[in-house]
Amino acid sequence: MIDEISAAQNVFLLLGSNLGDRLQILKSAEMLIEERIGKIQSASSIYETAPWGVLDQPAFLNQILIVSTGLLPEEVLRMVLEIEHELGRVRYERWGARVIDIDMLYYQDLVLDSARLTLPHPRLHERRFTLVPLNEIAPDFIHPLLQKTTSQLLQECSDPGAVVIISTNNTNSDF
Repeated sequence: MIDEISAAQNVFLLLGSNLGDRLQILKSAEMLIEERIGKIQSASSIYETAPWGVLDQPAFLNQILIVSTGLLPEEVLRMVLEIEHELGRVRYERWGARVIDIDMLYYQDLVLDSARLTLPHPRLHERRFTLVPLNEIAPDFIHPLLQKTTSQLLQECSDPGAVVIISTNNTNSDF
């Protein structure tokens, strides 16, 4: 399998942490992503968000990164899992507390459904903690299956979870 493609693609990553020094963990993840996956084109502000799925756990810090990469989607996934492991991620419970979580939301406008990876992320349109930071940096990006912009998806989202900005970022852009 070829691990790289000829032209750079934009991959949208959601970072989350609700254990340990959450802010430092996000910064460490960001550094490792830039080293191993590609150049960060845009980064949302950091938001404190209510837990989703399993509610009896600490609040999360979340951030969206748009990364330019020459890696194929499966290779990005492999790198993401390695970074999570390196930063101390242990998988105990689905949607449970974790040191770091890195989800691939989009890989450009690719639609993929394999045994290991589904793109776009199948629940991104249901989660305010994803849509609010995504709307900050890519309000006009069109979901390739739902054919709606991020702004439209956010307006339609029924998730009541709190999403509060705690740190602004100056590397925002419109995608």
